[in-house]
Amino acid sequence: MEVEAIERATLAAVAPRAVAEVDGWLVALEPGTIRRAKSAVPLLHDPAFSPAILDRIEAAFAESGLEPAFRLADAPGLEAVRAELTRRGYGFEQPTLVKVGSPMAMVAAARGAPADVADAPDEGWAQVFTGQGFDPADGANRVAALTRSPDAVYGGVRQDGRTVAVGVAAFRQGWASVHGMRTDLSRRGEGLAGRVLAGLAGAAQARGIDRVFLQVEEANTPARSLYRAFGFRLAWRYFYWSRPA
Repeated sequence: MEVEAIERATLAAVAPRAVAEVDGWLVALEPGTIRRAKSAVPLLHDPAFSPAILDRIEAAFAESGLEPAFRLADAPGLEAVRAELTRRGYGFEQPTLVKVGSPMAMVAAARGAPADVADAPDEGWAQVFTGQGFDPADGANRVAALTRSPDAVYGGVRQDGRTVAVGVAAFRQGWASVHGMRTDLSRRGEGLAGRVLAGLAGAAQARGIDRVFLQVEEANTPARSLYRAFGFRLAWRYFYWSRPA
C-alpha cells in the first residue's frame, strides 16, 4: 500500500494552512477542527524512529502555538512510537479506517443519476455543512479547508431548488480521495450519498484515475455500510493521539 502517497494526498485535500516535514513525518499545522489537518503522521508504517523525532515534532507545533497531536496507524512497525507517546502522557481515541476502492466499482454500485460535479463550490454546496443538525463552526471550518484544496471537484445533488447532499474529490499522488460527504438530515436514507459518490467517481475516471481512498470513523456504521456497498475495502486503521486537556 502506498502509505506516503495517501498521506500526502490527504493533506493536500484537507489543506492545512501550513505543513512541515520532520524526519519522514508530515506535521499539519492548522488551528481548525479537522483533526487530520492538525496532527502529525508518519509517511511509512515502519519508520526509522528515535524519541528525538517526537521532540522535533512537538517543537514544530509549539512554534505555531498549537497543541501537539499525532495520527498513527495501529501497524506493528509503529509500536515504538506508540510506546514513547504513552510514556509522554498521550492517549489515543477515535479509531478511523482508511479504505480504498475504484471509480469503476463506485459507478457500478450507484442507483439514480450521478450528482452534478463542479470545479468550485457554490453557496448551496457550502450551506449543507452548516445546516440544521450540524455544528456551524465545524461546518464553516470544513468548507474553508476543503475549498483550499488545489485540485478538487465538488459534487452536489439538488432537489426542490436546494442542495441536499454533497462531497469532494481531490486529485493528488495518482489517487482520488473522497472527503466532506454530507447529506441534509431530513433527506438521509434516500440514496443521495451514493449519487454523490458516483458523480465524484465519474470525475476521477475523466482524469484517468483508477484508485480512490477515503477515511471514515469506525463508529460510523451507516457510512461504513455505504462504502462497503460501493466496493471500498480496508487498507489500515489509525487513532488520534493527544494529551488530555
